[in-house]
Amino acid sequence: MNEKFFQFLGLTKKAGKLIEGYNQCEDALSHGRGTLIILSEESSINTKDKFKRLASKNVIPLVEGVSNETLGKCLGRAEINVLCVSDKRMSNKLLSLWNENNENNENNENNE
Repeated sequence: MNEKFFQFLGLTKKAGKLIEGYNQCEDALSHGRGTLIILSEESSINTKDKFKRLASKNVIPLVEGVSNETLGKCLGRAEINVLCVSDKRMSNKLLSLWNENNENNENNENNE
């Protein structure tokens, strides 16, 4: 589990730089305010396709593979499917933490 990523995601929310929910994220991205998209595993195929297109169109990184309950838990909600970060520096830090954890997981799997 990527604890540092989820802790920093909570800090991003407290800083007011996290947009939560499908409609709010779609609106932010259409106005150029998004710098990172996070989709839950449980998001519908249509939702994933739409936000992947928006990410590609706006050249914004996208993170997938987290359960909606895990995302919601670190933000004080039951669950959430779509998040968007509106601050470039915070997005870069989240991506760094996400990639660092994935690299560690790959190294651990290779060592077993």
